[in-house]
Amino acid sequence: MSLALLTGTALTAPLVLSAPAAAAGDAAEPYTVSALKVTVRAGDRNCTVDADLYRPRGVDAAHPAPAVLTTNGFGGSKADGSTDATARALATRGYVALAYSGLGFGRTGCPISLDDPAIDGRAASQLIDVLAGSRAADDGTRVDFVAKDRPGDPRVGMIGGSYGGAIQMATAAVDHRVDALVPLITWNDLAYSLTPNNIGRTDGVGDAIPGAYKHQWTNGFFLIGEAQGLLHPRLDPSRAGELGCLHFVAPACRTKRLLESRKYPADETRAMLQYARSVSPVSYLKSVKAPTLLVQGQADTLFNLNEATATYRTLAAQGTPVKMIWQSWGHSGGMKDPVKGELDLARGNLDTSYVGRRILAWFDRYLRHRTATDTGPAFAYYRDWVTSGPTYATSSAFPAGGSRRLYLSGDGRLVDSRAEVVRGTRAYRNLRVPTSHSESSLAGLVGVPDFQPYDIKGTYLDWTSAPVKGGPLDVVGAPKVTLRVHAPHAEREQNSSDAADKLVLFVKLYDVAPDGRKALVHRLVAPARVPDVTRAFTVELPGIVHRYQPGHRLRLVIAASDTAYAGNHGVKGVSVTSAPEDGGVLELPVTRGVVP
Repeated sequence: MSLALLTGTALTAPLVLSAPAAAAGDAAEPYTVSALKVTVRAGDRNCTVDADLYRPRGVDAAHPAPAVLTTNGFGGSKADGSTDATARALATRGYVALAYSGLGFGRTGCPISLDDPAIDGRAASQLIDVLAGSRAADDGTRVDFVAKDRPGDPRVGMIGGSYGGAIQMATAAVDHRVDALVPLITWNDLAYSLTPNNIGRTDGVGDAIPGAYKHQWTNGFFLIGEAQGLLHPRLDPSRAGELGCLHFVAPACRTKRLLESRKYPADETRAMLQYARSVSPVSYLKSVKAPTLLVQGQADTLFNLNEATATYRTLAAQGTPVKMIWQSWGHSGGMKDPVKGELDLARGNLDTSYVGRRILAWFDRYLRHRTATDTGPAFAYYRDWVTSGPTYATSSAFPAGGSRRLYLSGDGRLVDSRAEVVRGTRAYRNLRVPTSHSESSLAGLVGVPDFQPYDIKGTYLDWTSAPVKGGPLDVVGAPKVTLRVHAPHAEREQNSSDAADKLVLFVKLYDVAPDGRKALVHRLVAPARVPDVTRAFTVELPGIVHRYQPGHRLRLVIAASDTAYAGNHGVKGVSVTSAPEDGGVLELPVTRGVVP
């Protein structure tokens, strides 16, 4: 009897999927697809999860296969063109795949809870119970064709991007049955993602003081979340949150309100940071033991390379098997149309892309237990300047290469020794409106053009190197700038009870061509809220992979504001003094070439 017929009857006993399931689509497909509903306990609510089970032909109780669990990015669903394509690609290669709409998305119940391990992670764990055959779906369907390490312990991996990336670590932290993870373009610390402060990193990428509110990204995703009720108006009432914030859990709503206030009173800010980190890998990575292949995008101003770096370092330090790839595309570009040879989730090109082959090798090793499988180097990164031959460079360790220093001279130059530094002081002040532009945050995601980056004279400082010579200069990693500033107005206000009164500045690195045209690498900037302007501080810029060609120059810019971020309270003048014995330093992670 077919599954379609059985699910149309009133079942009084669990159904074991021992016979071939009804296929969705062409009968020639090498797998069948069964729609499932699974009601799970998530926090203090019951949520009905909408899922599709992909079963390779020939897989049954006598011939079981490992499974892969996958779910959508923010605003997506089990059938969003990426999640289902990933499931199909894996099923075609012999894996059982369970694709589901995350809590609060598609036709799955409950409000959006930001991949909270205690809610979303526990919900995913109950889906693993379904794959184990230890619990049935709501219609009685029971799975008996997933390979197991022991009764109740299916061999299962997870894959997904962005919101579908963090859920993997949230699940693995609460359920050690997960055997392998492949999180793509996701976060380490949501507090850093939403209010990045690139000074004083204490754990992961975050800091005890919030940085500059990333209002464009945050509002864009908030609207996507709130729109779920309009897109799926007949959903069960478990989706309802609170008035004015209908589809998110209450702590997420409080976080959004505080960020929109542009004020950071101590108690509320402490609670906001604590919540944002509680739903972030930074708070629970110590419990993640599953081998993890991290894939992060270079073109990503939402979750930059530093987030994956922080996760990588934590997992490696605690002995969790981990490797990292920096691919080309991320939230800010390339997602809809990846460059040739790059992973394209919508096409499922696992066999023909470098990242795809690494993913297959990862699952072969940890799900199929093929111990001879080469899972690749510790670190690999895409090089957009390569036009023939392999586009990925690799390293047996991270970071790759070494470190070079340039010094900030008082005459606006970047020089390669302190002896060349000219004594001098230069100043800028912010206006009450943003005067620098890096990006329109959602432009890359929706595929619309953006203005070129700009800085208005008098509201920024810059330092420029001599032209690169003797071959190209390759920067791979996160540059750092150590500064000392003089900001009297900020100094008078910085000890107030509101952290928003502290000085905010924005650091970025341009590539200046011989004809004077300049490019802000992937439109990345490093917002920084300075805890104490009377002391020197170090700003870590977002990681990049960039080649400075011969004849090009590096330009370091410190700007007073940025259109994509909330900035300073009031007008705050800033000056920077350089001297041979005491001046700013730019540290570059370099894999090739010499600093001019």
